[in-house]
Amino acid sequence: MIVLASKSSSRQAMLRDAGVAFEARPANLDERAIEAAMQSAPPAEIALALAEAKALAVAEPVKPVLGSDSLVVVDGRRFDKPSSHADAVAHLRFFSGKIMELHSAAALARNGAVVWSHTAVARLHIRNLSDDFIAGYLDREWPEVSYCVGVFRIEALGVQLFDAIEGDHFTVLGMPLLPVLGALRDLGELRS
Repeated sequence: MIVLASKSSSRQAMLRDAGVAFEARPANLDERAIEAAMQSAPPAEIALALAEAKALAVAEPVKPVLGSDSLVVVDGRRFDKPSSHADAVAHLRFFSGKIMELHSAAALARNGAVVWSHTAVARLHIRNLSDDFIAGYLDREWPEVSYCVGVFRIEALGVQLFDAIEGDHFTVLGMPLLPVLGALRDLGELRS
């Protein structure tokens, strides 16, 4: 059994569906402060630092702790989860017709030290979004997408935002699952 340092329903579903026994214990840390301290760092480094900080923030003497984080960049600008419905509208208008880079990272900590980490990136081609589409989309998806960086759930109506996706499906869901499973096998937490 591992500890997942997240309350993300998507990450929990990925682990559950993959047959990984886990308990969820969300990390209590100021993510925005970590991001601010790394303002000029590349997005992948920031996502990795957040994943590692989450894994290390959950005190666990025996089980490995899995931390994960995702970061969205569009036109060189980093985006966090929308802070309001109006913020979500503004994000979607800005994203329209552009390419979104979604950086996902995961880290495993054991006995207070990071023992494994990995980053991945997916490129999502956003189609041109009309104001009517954005309004209808948020009518159906709010408030669920308020918890999602990028203002979408790919497993729901969010798939309609895109013309094409380059990258791993699990990365888009918010965690590079296949490398995580490999690391858990290497650590003896899953059967080889």
